[in-house]
Amino acid sequence: MLNSLKSQVGLLAAMQALVLTNNVTLVAITGLAGFQLADNKLMATLPVTGYVLGGAIWAMPAAAFMKRFGRRAGYTVGSVAGMAGALAAWWAMTQASLVMLCLATFVTGLYSAFAASLRFAAADVADTYKPGFKARAISLVLTGGIVGGVLGPEISKWSRTWLPTQFAGSYLTLVGFALLSMALAQLLRLPTPAQAAHAAASGEPARPLREILRQPLCWAAILISALGYGIMNLLMVATPLAMEVCRHPYALAALVLEWHVIGMFLPGLFTGGLITRFGVLPIVVTGCLLMLTCVGIALTGVDLMQFLLALTLLGVGWNFMYTGATTMLTSAYRPSEKNKVQGFMDLCVFTTMVTTSASSGAMLMVNGWSVLNLLSLPIVLVALGSALWLSTRTGWGLGRVVPKAA
Repeated sequence: MLNSLKSQVGLLAAMQALVLTNNVTLVAITGLAGFQLADNKLMATLPVTGYVLGGAIWAMPAAAFMKRFGRRAGYTVGSVAGMAGALAAWWAMTQASLVMLCLATFVTGLYSAFAASLRFAAADVADTYKPGFKARAISLVLTGGIVGGVLGPEISKWSRTWLPTQFAGSYLTLVGFALLSMALAQLLRLPTPAQAAHAAASGEPARPLREILRQPLCWAAILISALGYGIMNLLMVATPLAMEVCRHPYALAALVLEWHVIGMFLPGLFTGGLITRFGVLPIVVTGCLLMLTCVGIALTGVDLMQFLLALTLLGVGWNFMYTGATTMLTSAYRPSEKNKVQGFMDLCVFTTMVTTSASSGAMLMVNGWSVLNLLSLPIVLVALGSALWLSTRTGWGLGRVVPKAA
């Protein structure tokens, strides 16, 4: 049983590594590719927005598809979309078409929509083999992103000039990652739709989504997750452009993104253990405080070290908020409700990311890096206030126990 748990969590972590390599490479190059193609430079981050918009639109359909056909089938379809989108992006660069690049990244968003549930698949594995391991399983699967944090920027550095058209080679390399992810998906042994339906039928009936969302634990988890991802995305997408404006070479921007993504996923080695020991809300609150520290450092200047420290702390803060919020959500629904609630959380996350991706480049060009950071402060404070309010509203404070679903 223990070996099965480890092997399945390991496979999910490997798939997380592959999708994050895809994501980080996209983030590292797509804003600059859009800047290269766009006549109006305020539209430079539109291709990044296309990617996030694709994830938002496909989030609920992806959840419904996996409920009917299973997660393995969903990850297979997502990987095929990842390959198709990468090939289309390569073609868009060779044709110098911003519109085509936006359409290509939109298709790639389907890959992201399916892969976003990898952390929930980890929770399913823990429920099957060792329920008390749930927080650590979620955390360990997210740790797979460390590989993406290292590989993505490095791949983008050499592959962006691999072909005559700049950045075209980078998109072509992403086909291989999606293909490998599809192969790994065939080795997964997760609960089948029939097994999940049987478990759901043996428990309490599913409630309407609006009733589930009325639980403070549920809406607070979704709000914290969406705002944490939104802030992280706002600053991360703008960073390569901001460093370009500040005349830092691309190699240094890639280095900053590398450490940012390591900050996002390296804590996964211990975040689950911290949640088990101290409780989920202290970890979420710590994540908010780290994001506030990130903004404080970013406001002190635009030298390399300030970008590096700020973005690394941004990554760690995101990890604490996102892992904590995901763990909270898994205790807010019944087995028969999980797909629609998980899909709704991902829809909210992607929708927030659409807004921040679309506005990030324009806000940076119009207002500058410092103002962009200042605008993120109220968002962090809302997330922090929600966590503190939840601790008093539910009566379980900042303790170790996450309440069960109603």
